[in-house]
Amino acid sequence: MGESASDFLAHHFGPVPAVVIAAPFFVVAMIWQLRSPRYHAWTYWFAVVTISVVGTMVADGLHVEIGVPYDISTPLFFVALVAILTWWYQSERTISIHAITTTKRELFYWSTVISTFALGTAAGDLTATTLKLGYFSSAIFFAVLISLPALAFWKFNADAVLSFWAAYVVTRPLGASFADWFGVGTSRGGLAVGQGAIAIYLSFAIVIVVAVMARQNKRLPSIS
Repeated sequence: MGESASDFLAHHFGPVPAVVIAAPFFVVAMIWQLRSPRYHAWTYWFAVVTISVVGTMVADGLHVEIGVPYDISTPLFFVALVAILTWWYQSERTISIHAITTTKRELFYWSTVISTFALGTAAGDLTATTLKLGYFSSAIFFAVLISLPALAFWKFNADAVLSFWAAYVVTRPLGASFADWFGVGTSRGGLAVGQGAIAIYLSFAIVIVVAVMARQNKRLPSIS
């Protein structure tokens, strides 16, 4: 959804106005989330959604506005991601999401998340356009790639935390590649559903899934 929404806003309003539109939602979402004393499905996923849009804008802005090619921005975002995770681990001795019990750790977490979205956007466009695999082939490639951490964890007892983050990183280019394939025109190898339409459809899907999770979360016993 973040890929489609970001592209729709940028194409219809321009890159700078798109950032102006998205930025307030991002700021409100992060303040709301950081002030929340515990996990709330609506608060958390609202933050994720806004970050997905802003993370896409960061990667696309670097490419479109500054002219940095994807084969350069992708490794740059990867280095930034590794640097954040390394800093997080050296500071807290853990990068597990289950150990996020302080504001400092949560800031590390959200910094990691936004870097994964920027990296994923660049990586997806790298394979689809620069390497000319096309959006559908890129989606299949990342679908295979995301299965590797699961295989490593379940079959070879790979570290759970590293397996999680490896899979988390791939969710972005996987989703973005499918979104682009559905949304872009046939001349670009897509199905021409429309980026705005895809953003709306996926927003509805997110709302439904989060509503289910929020309902289930209310049934869980409180942990003090």
